[in-house]
Amino acid sequence: MNYEDILYTEVDGVATITINRPDRYNAFRGQTCMELIDAFNRAGWNKAIGVIVLTGAGDKAFCTGGDQGAHAGQYDGRGLIGLPVEELQGLIREVPKPVIARVNGFAIGGGHVLHVVCDLSIASDKAIFGQVGPKVGSVDPGFGTAYLARVVGEKRAREIWYLCRKYSAQQALDWGLVNAVVPHDELDAEVQKWCDEILEKSPTALSIAKRSFNADSENIAGIGGLGMQALSLYYDTEEAKEGTAAFKEKRKPDFRKFYK
Repeated sequence: MNYEDILYTEVDGVATITINRPDRYNAFRGQTCMELIDAFNRAGWNKAIGVIVLTGAGDKAFCTGGDQGAHAGQYDGRGLIGLPVEELQGLIREVPKPVIARVNGFAIGGGHVLHVVCDLSIASDKAIFGQVGPKVGSVDPGFGTAYLARVVGEKRAREIWYLCRKYSAQQALDWGLVNAVVPHDELDAEVQKWCDEILEKSPTALSIAKRSFNADSENIAGIGGLGMQALSLYYDTEEAKEGTAAFKEKRKPDFRKFYK
């Protein structure tokens, strides 16, 4: 696959996958997801690769989720909602090697979910975390909700989704949402340090450990599949469309007038 929306490199056992849409705050469209799926398959089954790093281009954003400019009832790609996000999330968990999220800026919405499903998250002190789904007529009904609750606890996860607040890197660290926070200009060095330590370990042992961790929460994939089906129906409602329209028009949405 020729990549347009991402960058892919392999250096000394580390594959780096970069969402390269900085003008859109690294929001993803259908094509972006397809390219990410291809890249994770490419790196995930290459025995020369010991660790995968997922990040976003530029200094402003890791990823801000689905591109609302490519969303009009459905997104612009394949899958139940026009985005194969459940396939991408599952693949990040499935590849038999650790995946590190290098969070260099905003990790919002679907981008927040991507870092959550990664094995580890290393954040810049400039990083900002949060959800926006209920503000724009959307939600992640699988790993983005149920698995998030396993990471930060039920009360915190519900707060993140119900209130759609933004959280600092330090707060994310305090909640166990990320593994480490470093000054922005030290982010690359810190990520490399973690990669180097992982590369010293037995790849087979790491693969078994990852599959063992995943086994405990794999039922969430089934829940997510049902939820995505419901989400595809929800996107056809006037209530959901109000969220998208308000976002594009830069106004406050009025969901209640469509809630019957």
